[in-house]
Amino acid sequence: MFRSIIISPDQPLSGKLAAALEATGHVFIAKNSEAYPTPIDLVRLLRAHAAEILFLSFESTEKALEIVRQVETEAGQVQIVGFHREMDAVVLRDSMRAGVREFLADPFDRPSVMESLSHVKTLLDRRPVTYSVTEQIFSFLPSKAGVGTSTIAAHVGAALARRPNTHVLLSDFDMNSGMLRFMLKLSNEFSVMDAVEHSLAMDSNKWPQLVTDVDGMDVLHAGRLNPNMRIEEPQIRGLVAFMRRNYQALCFDLSGNLEKYSIELMRESKRILLVCTPEIPSLHLAREKVSFLRQLDLENRISVVLNRVDKSPRFSTAQVEEMLELPVIRVFPNDYRAICRSVETAKLLSKTSELGKAFAQFADTLMGQPAERPSKWANKGTKFLEFVAELPAHALPGRE
Repeated sequence: MFRSIIISPDQPLSGKLAAALEATGHVFIAKNSEAYPTPIDLVRLLRAHAAEILFLSFESTEKALEIVRQVETEAGQVQIVGFHREMDAVVLRDSMRAGVREFLADPFDRPSVMESLSHVKTLLDRRPVTYSVTEQIFSFLPSKAGVGTSTIAAHVGAALARRPNTHVLLSDFDMNSGMLRFMLKLSNEFSVMDAVEHSLAMDSNKWPQLVTDVDGMDVLHAGRLNPNMRIEEPQIRGLVAFMRRNYQALCFDLSGNLEKYSIELMRESKRILLVCTPEIPSLHLAREKVSFLRQLDLENRISVVLNRVDKSPRFSTAQVEEMLELPVIRVFPNDYRAICRSVETAKLLSKTSELGKAFAQFADTLMGQPAERPSKWANKGTKFLEFVAELPAHALPGRE
């Protein structure tokens, strides 16, 4: 089924066309716009709906031809079908000269519509429509609850948004304990679940209502606690596809529970950032998660972020790398007071603060990293398990 958009200031006429197209069973109308969009809005409209066919009214030949030229520049593979109340010879001539190959006129009889769709299908089979999508997708995965993952995701997202030409989306996918709504004091009634419910037919008018601008980045919070909510994999794929077309960087704040939809998000990600603290329970659960993700062939995307590190930590960075058999790509110091002030005021840390600078440096690092990296720890053994076995009984919860 072809994804399409109708642009026509003559809504009664576009309504007739929409009915004729839907009757064929081959066209899904993602948007019926009642006004000729500006060049910027046109591009956003096409990207938001991943349109393959644009049905364009020639009620205003001048404005229609401007749109044809814009489509040729920004999305040349999108097929344009012109339409009008009648087969006006002048309009038909002007549209053909502009490169419009198909033209329909009222009453939009089925044979004419099917013939045009057949020609369009042939062209799309030869040159399918492709939209540029971002590969800068980062999943922030906590080793355990309370290690500061949401804090890191929020500040890294804001740092990414300060980069030139980088439109960033931060999404909270912790459906049971999502913290971004509380941390940033977001009042938006819409949440991730609303986005999921509209994922397969996201409307460009609906999306701005779902997100909130925070320090230059869009934030989509998890909403209120609702353990009964379920997210299906096709919904996640449709939602991420929309996000990838409309943002230059995506940050996913995950729960750490490894839900099916979280796995799907990590499969879409360039990097999986496993956040842990230099403490035995956190490192133990980090190891467990790495083992699970290794079975899904995701190990090469995982890097460790060590958070809340004191001046004299119990374990060095090198020791953590040996325990987890993964690289530690960033260490954030423990600045409890600064983070508490940030939460109390619902404001992110200043970019000139020490932690703010560290988050900005980390954002630069992420944007410069390759999608995957070889692991020098691959098949190296079970150093962590050997290490734990040597601990005294009181050192690890659950051991006697």
